[in-house]
Amino acid sequence: MLYNWYNEYLRTGGLHSAEQLKHTKYSKKQRQEAVEYYLEHGRSISRTITALGFPGRTVLRDWLHKDLPLDKHRSHCKTNGYLVRFTPEQKEQAVIDYCAGNKTPTEIAKSYGVNPNTICGWKKKLLSKGCAAMAKEKPTKAISDEKSIDDLHAEKVGLERKVKDLERDIYRLQLERDILKKAGEIIKKDRGISLETLTNQEKAVLIDALRDKYRLKVLITALRIAKSSYCYQAKLLRGPNKYEELRSEIRTIPYKVNARYGYRRIYIVLKKNGNPVSEKVIRRIMKEEHIVVPYMKKKKYSSYVGEISPEVENIVNRDFHAAKPNTKWLTDLTEFHLPTGKVYLSSLIDCFDGLAVAWTIGTSPDANLTNTMLDGAIRTLKKDEQPIVHSDRGGHYRWPGWLERMKKACLTRSMSKKGCSPDNAACEGFFGRL
Repeated sequence: MLYNWYNEYLRTGGLHSAEQLKHTKYSKKQRQEAVEYYLEHGRSISRTITALGFPGRTVLRDWLHKDLPLDKHRSHCKTNGYLVRFTPEQKEQAVIDYCAGNKTPTEIAKSYGVNPNTICGWKKKLLSKGCAAMAKEKPTKAISDEKSIDDLHAEKVGLERKVKDLERDIYRLQLERDILKKAGEIIKKDRGISLETLTNQEKAVLIDALRDKYRLKVLITALRIAKSSYCYQAKLLRGPNKYEELRSEIRTIPYKVNARYGYRRIYIVLKKNGNPVSEKVIRRIMKEEHIVVPYMKKKKYSSYVGEISPEVENIVNRDFHAAKPNTKWLTDLTEFHLPTGKVYLSSLIDCFDGLAVAWTIGTSPDANLTNTMLDGAIRTLKKDEQPIVHSDRGGHYRWPGWLERMKKACLTRSMSKKGCSPDNAACEGFFGRL
């Protein structure tokens, strides 16, 4: 491209202009025709393109800018007319002519080149707001700016008020959090912490712990304690502790007997030493000193005593159906907790109809309880009846008395697996329905 320009310059002594370099499909005659039609028919680009069928809107606008340079900076309204700016004096003179009745609104509008409704609008503005209303819109904008500044100032005041409210809420929540946290560290309540259930002494301890961070007035208001009550409790806390000697004595008593003394035994020891105090005081001091006395946990009753006899096969194998009475018996022992103590029930169930063939009740789960039950069940049998007796692996069903009675009555033994209650589910269900 540069080489061609160089050759052209040597040949012609110059270069083509940008206009000459542009390739267009329209001739100069078509261009002139389009511009003339535009000038003669209301200066409408759309009408010109529709009537001639050419060119495009962008191309025609480019032609008009180049061929009509005086129209380049002139604005157009929506009706494709020129926008004419009138001075306030011209608008005022038009309104005076209109009010004097010298001319009709149509004649005045025609002389100014505007719509008659525009004259009526000028009149309305002039008579309602004065001559200043006919000037440019700058004063109106200034007024609107002043209003917006007032609105912004009011909004700023509102936001500052909200910020102060939020800061106050944050301070209150932080205070509550610090109080609860400090209460958890110092007081160490067992079942949670509630500011409403704290004693005045506990509140005084919390206030002293938080005095370096919050004012006294704020703390006593948050904890809902009178200042006089706080001063009284603070004086007691700073004074000598009347239980100091007792505390040291209670601290040493349990460890003399390998930490086996509870609060009852400590109470007896203190009473013998001539220093009787309330059991509540002893328990409170033991809790504060973290004195924990170990104790043996009560074991749940279990009849299993180990494999003290040869293993017996599970003949029933969870088949709890019987074709006739006295063919399959199930037995077990259960425990009942009553207000007067524990009661034990030993029963023997027939798989045919779920009838309790025999049962015994006692306060001790011994061999006599089960053996007596078995004797009663054997007495109900006929000579040719020899049922299977199914039980768990409890010691009652492996002791010599039980084995002797089973052998003498020619009864067949069957046992569940160790710790497998479903193997004796029918008898367990009988206890569940009681």
